[in-house]
Amino acid sequence: MVQFGYTMMTEQAGPRALVDDVVAAERAGFDFSVTSDHYFPWLDSQGHAPYAWSVLGAAAQATSTIPLMTYVTCPTVRYHPAVVAQKAATLQLLSEGRFRLGLGSGENLNEHVVGAGWPAAHVRLEMLEEAVEIIGALFDGGYVSRSGTHFDVDNAKLWDLPDTRVPVGIAVSGNRSCEIAGRLADLVIATEPKKELLTAFDRHGGSGKPRVGQLPVCYDEDRSAAVERAHDQFRWSMGGWKVNSELPGPSAFDQATTYVRPEDVEQSVPCGDDVGAFVDAVRPYVDAGFTEIALVQIGGEHQQSFIRWAEQKLLPALREL
Repeated sequence: MVQFGYTMMTEQAGPRALVDDVVAAERAGFDFSVTSDHYFPWLDSQGHAPYAWSVLGAAAQATSTIPLMTYVTCPTVRYHPAVVAQKAATLQLLSEGRFRLGLGSGENLNEHVVGAGWPAAHVRLEMLEEAVEIIGALFDGGYVSRSGTHFDVDNAKLWDLPDTRVPVGIAVSGNRSCEIAGRLADLVIATEPKKELLTAFDRHGGSGKPRVGQLPVCYDEDRSAAVERAHDQFRWSMGGWKVNSELPGPSAFDQATTYVRPEDVEQSVPCGDDVGAFVDAVRPYVDAGFTEIALVQIGGEHQQSFIRWAEQKLLPALREL
């Protein structure tokens, strides 16, 4: 059975609100949760970017059953992979086995802040592969030392390892990332319902592993208000991954989406309160073979109303799929 998740989107809410919202999502019956890991919002209108790992630590204590997951953390520029491994192991202990570590090659938007430059796409994937190998070695236990192409590790060890090893997910967008994920990951992550990504993941060793997708939605009883909010806060998503991974800040995303119209966003983001439209938007992910689908409700101040509506109407309809 396909599972349906809730997204703590750090770009659109402060830390206390994010924790309150995931508590409500657990109560409403969402099957799992995911959390973005940003230093900047995509657009100024979103208005937030708290530290995701502090939010996750608080969420682990405030909830008791809902699984938690980064969606996704870049373990290569802003964070060193040895530090990511330590954070993930600690979260697994705090959550008592409910945490999964979602990893990806990152975006310039968040990684530029440390002043290390933004590598070319093929280099970013090399770095991701090396980082995942380091994280896995530390999860194995014992001391790790390594002099790699992109990272050095000097006598590192995780002193607090959970009994339940942290599952690692890798975000994919093309064949090279699918090859890395199929070989090294416990699950695959994608933000578009492209069956060919899952097929490539399977071909490289991912057969039988979970596959997690994500879909933005904008619930509101006033459909025109929902469309307006989706355009105001989520038009950045129209640019596609190759563009979105390169732009350096919210002003660049604002400029790049100058000519994106509300009706353009409306075509890819279900808006309003028509349950059937939301189900229709989810269906391509189910048909493509995703086993888990996380919903992103657009608008930080509109989470609680969405969660109540989802509990009463949307989740029952989705589970009929």
